[in-house]
Amino acid sequence: MSFRTAGIHHVTGIASDPQRNLDFYAGVLGFRLVKRTVNFDDPTTYHFYFGDDSGSPGTILTFFPWPDARRGRQGGGQVAVTSFAILPSSVGFWIERLIKKRVEFAQPTARYEDERVIAFKDHEGFMGELVAYPAADARTGWSGAGVPAEHAIRGIYSVTLWLDANELTGQLLTNTLGFKLVREQGSIFRYAARDGGPGSIVDLRCVPGIWPGVIGAGTVHHVAFRASTEAEQMQLRTELTSLGYNVTPQLDRDYFKSIYFREPGGVLFEVATNGPGFAVDEPVDSLGQSLKLPDWLEPRRFEIEALLPNIHAPLELRGPNA
Repeated sequence: MSFRTAGIHHVTGIASDPQRNLDFYAGVLGFRLVKRTVNFDDPTTYHFYFGDDSGSPGTILTFFPWPDARRGRQGGGQVAVTSFAILPSSVGFWIERLIKKRVEFAQPTARYEDERVIAFKDHEGFMGELVAYPAADARTGWSGAGVPAEHAIRGIYSVTLWLDANELTGQLLTNTLGFKLVREQGSIFRYAARDGGPGSIVDLRCVPGIWPGVIGAGTVHHVAFRASTEAEQMQLRTELTSLGYNVTPQLDRDYFKSIYFREPGGVLFEVATNGPGFAVDEPVDSLGQSLKLPDWLEPRRFEIEALLPNIHAPLELRGPNA
C-alpha cells in the first residue's frame, strides 16, 4: 500500500437558507468563513467554506445552501454525524452557549475512556457533535467570531458513516486509503489515519437493514480525505480505477484539486489535495469577505451576483443597531 491519507480534508453539507447557515456556523459555532464562492456546478448557489483562521485541511466544513432545498434524512449510505473537537475544559462553556442560542442538544455523555460528547442538531437537522478530547489542543481555533480562543472549536474530530454492512468499506479504508482499525464497540468500528488524533477518525456504524438516507437540507453531501500532492492523488486514482471504482477525472476546485467516487456503502468520497489553499485569491486577513469566482466564471460575475441571495454578516457579529 502506497497511499496514506493524513485524514479528513473537509465535510460538505447541504442547507436551504444561506443566511441562517452563515448565522449558525460562523455566528453560533464560531467558525471563520474562509471562502465565499459558488457551487462550480451550479453558479447561482453559494458555496461557503468554514474553518480555522486560514482554512487548514482538517478544520473545513462547507455547505451548498440551495434556497428552499427540501429537507433530507440521515440514513444508510451517508455520513450521518460530523463531529468537532473541543478542549475538555470547554464543555461547560458550550452547554451554556447552546442553551443561550436555543440549539437542540443532548447532555454530555462519555464515549470510550477519553471522550465527552455533546450531540446537537442545527436548525435543519444536520447532526453534529462536540467532542471534548485532550489532544484537541494540538490545533488552534478561530477566535474572531465571539467565541473565546480557549473555547474555540478545533476543527473536525471525526465522521460517522451509517452503513447496511461495513466489511467492504472497512477494507477500502485500510487497504487503499491508509486507515487502520483501532476500536470495535458493538456496531461501531473506528478507523484512524496516521496518529489517530482529531481529524483522522472515521467511525462506521453498521446497522443491517437501515433505511436509506435521503439527500437534502440538513444532510452531508460528501466527505473529503487528504492527499499531500497531486502526484499522490493521481496514483491513488489509478489504484482505485484498477479496483473497479468509477472515479472522476481530477477536478480543479481552485483551492485544491479533487477526485470523487462512491465507496461500497454508497457514501460519496472525495480525495482533495492539501494545497494551494484559500489565500490564492485573497489575503488571509480578509478571507471570506467578498465573493470569489473561478476565472472561467468571472465574465458572468454581474449575472451571478444578481441571482445570488443577499447575505450579511452573521447575526452574532452584527452590532446592536443592525
